[in-house]
Amino acid sequence: MKRMNLKQPRNPPQKSNSEQIMMEYKYKIDVANIEDTETLVKFQLAMAKESEGTELDYETVREGVKAGIADDGKATYLVARNDNNEVLGSLMLTTEWGDWNNCNYYWIQSVFVRPECRHQGVFKEMFDFAKTIAQSEGAGALRLYVDRNNINAQKVYQSLGMHESHYLMYEL
Repeated sequence: MKRMNLKQPRNPPQKSNSEQIMMEYKYKIDVANIEDTETLVKFQLAMAKESEGTELDYETVREGVKAGIADDGKATYLVARNDNNEVLGSLMLTTEWGDWNNCNYYWIQSVFVRPECRHQGVFKEMFDFAKTIAQSEGAGALRLYVDRNNINAQKVYQSLGMHESHYLMYEL
């Protein structure tokens, strides 16, 4: 996977991505750091249970989150913070290179917003930040997958301009 370069986008705007985005946002959208590990682990455990009824193994998820934070070739976690620097929500960005267009496709994964912070624009701001990163890097698309039964999440994604893809997903 190609390393995501958040500091030097391919087509830089007049201001850096962070400056351009942060000026417009209610929340501080930031790249997660190692101090955010436990919060992200709790988010992932809660998200799996809420969206799919799945109980994940704490230690496995913790090691996975730590690996993603340590190696942005694997993933980049974005977090939304309030004025007290508390993490209100997170998402994980990954990339997949495609030979058809000779570019990366960005994927949003592992989305979670604290229940008491939903419907307040937290995810929208993280999504907009991720979209700006993907666009500035010349991404072929910004994609995500969602459990077919998670109707609430699907409605949120549609409200942000996303649409159902013509691709189906298969796995072993």
